[in-house]
Amino acid sequence: MLRKSTDIRQEEIKRAVLTIIHRDGLKNISTKNLAKEVGISEGTIFRHFQSKNDIMMGIIDDVSQGLIEELKKITLLDKPADKRLFDLLCKTVTYLVENKGITILLFSEASYDNDTVMLKKLNYIFNSQKQLAGKIISDGIAAGIWDKTISIEDVTTLYMGIPITLNIEMILNGEKFQYKNFCNRMYNLMLKILMKT
Repeated sequence: MLRKSTDIRQEEIKRAVLTIIHRDGLKNISTKNLAKEVGISEGTIFRHFQSKNDIMMGIIDDVSQGLIEELKKITLLDKPADKRLFDLLCKTVTYLVENKGITILLFSEASYDNDTVMLKKLNYIFNSQKQLAGKIISDGIAAGIWDKTISIEDVTTLYMGIPITLNIEMILNGEKFQYKNFCNRMYNLMLKILMKT
């Protein structure tokens, strides 16, 4: 049987972590459960990652490179602010739905591990999303489509609650959860907040 490359095996391990987190909760991440999920020995895990913390860091780095970089591209597009806000919101929602377990990891791992490097990376992810949403909102205000008296800080703080709400919806509704409808609902809510009165 062919041995899988390190990159492929690392992806399988990280994907298994997210599956276990989503299905069984963060507390059930153990090398034994992880090895069983991937179909490998516990020793194989440590050939690809030095520790469980290394796996978590790898996933968080994937979010920085996968999600945040895509959101930056959307923010810089030459499109009206309302279209970019929709794209930003729906890209975030789609990413989180496709990577079930990410929201639990992002919002609970920091306090679970109290690792300063991890906290710094999580802070970067959180603040980047907030700043990118703020840039689009600021552009919409400058273009005259949104209320200039709106506090960008307050609106972006509210915006950051959307992933948490998404996670709750996914947990409570399971496979019945309609994330595209969720994206549209949240976008329309954001527009109501931003519109001139």
